[in-house]
Amino acid sequence: MKRLSIFANYLLKKMKHLIRYVLLALLAFGMANVQAQERRRVLFIGNSYTQFNNLPQMVADIAESMGEGVEFQSNTPGGCTFEMHCQNLSMVMICEGGWDFVVLQEQSQLPAFPMDSVEMYVFPFAQRLVDSIYAHNPNVEPMFFMTWGRKNGDTEFGYPPMDTYEGMDSLLYARYMQMGEDNDASVCPVGRVWHYLRDHNADIELYMSDGSHPSVAGTYAAACAFNTMFFGHNPDSISYNPGLDQQEARAIRFAVHKVVYDSLWKWQHPGSPSSVFHWESWMPEITVYPNPADDEVVLHLPEGVVAEVVLYGIDGREIWRKKKGNPCNVIALQGLPSGLYVLKVVTSQGTAVRRMVKR
Repeated sequence: MKRLSIFANYLLKKMKHLIRYVLLALLAFGMANVQAQERRRVLFIGNSYTQFNNLPQMVADIAESMGEGVEFQSNTPGGCTFEMHCQNLSMVMICEGGWDFVVLQEQSQLPAFPMDSVEMYVFPFAQRLVDSIYAHNPNVEPMFFMTWGRKNGDTEFGYPPMDTYEGMDSLLYARYMQMGEDNDASVCPVGRVWHYLRDHNADIELYMSDGSHPSVAGTYAAACAFNTMFFGHNPDSISYNPGLDQQEARAIRFAVHKVVYDSLWKWQHPGSPSSVFHWESWMPEITVYPNPADDEVVLHLPEGVVAEVVLYGIDGREIWRKKKGNPCNVIALQGLPSGLYVLKVVTSQGTAVRRMVKR
C-alpha cells in the first residue's frame, strides 16, 4: 500500500511538471503570435470619399482577417479640403503623434483644376499638413490617397480637361504623384486601381448612382490597396469580402496585385519606414548625379556589378531598358520633357529605385 502511495505521488508530480510545461509552451506560443502580428496606427484625413462605406474600418477588417492589426482614427467631414483640414481637428490629431501612417485625401475635384488654382488652393496646404505630420511623428509615413475621375467626367466648372473620365482621372493622377514627390510622401494609387478595373472589368460597378462616390466594390478596391501599401503583402491572400460576388472580389484583388503590389517601388517613397526599396541602405555605392539634371545624369555602379536599368516616366510608361556594367554610365536625357522620372536598378543583390528630376 505504501509503494502504491509513493508511485501515486510520483505520478502526481510528473503530471504537475507536464501541465506546467504545456502551460508555459502555450504562453510562449501566444506571446510569439502577438509579437509576430504586425500592427499599424493610421490616421485618415479626408472627406466623404473616405467616409463612404467606412473605408478605415474595412481596411482594419482586412488586416484582422490576415492576422494583422490596424488601429485607426479619422476626420472626414463631407467636402473638406486640405485647407480646411489645416484649421480643424485634423491638425490636433496629427500633433498628438504616434501615427505610423497619415492618409491625406483632398476634395475630389480640386486637384484636377487648372494648375494655377492647384498651386494656390491645394499644394501649399498639402505641404503644411505633411510638414506637421513629420514634425510630430518620428517614424511616420505620410500617404496621399489618389482618388478617381468621376464616372462621366465633370462639366460643372467649364474646364474641358475635366469633361471626361479619362481627362479628369489623368489630372488627378499627375497632381497626386506631384504631391507625393514634392513632400517626400507615398501615394496609394486607388484611382489607378479603378482605372484598371474600368478597362478590364467594366461589369464591376465602382460608383454610387451619383457617378462620384464609391460603391462597396469601389471601397473594397481602395481598402485592398491600402492594406497592400501598409503591410506590403500580396493582396491575393486577402480572404475578407464585404459581401461582394466572389468573382468580383477576386477580380478586384487581382487588379490591386497588378497595379499596387507589382509596382510598390513606384508608389512608396524610398525613404519611408515601410518602403520595400531603400536605395542607400541596399547598396550605398550606387549613386545618380546630378539630380535635378539637365541633359544627362551619371549612374555609378560598384566595380563588377551588372545591372538592368529601366527608366520610367511618372505616368509609369517605360522609356527604355538597358544593361549597364561599367562603374560610370552616362544616361542621356536629351529630348525628354522636363519633369519627374523614375530610375529602377536591378542587380543580383536586389532592386532599388531613385526618382530623378529633369529641369
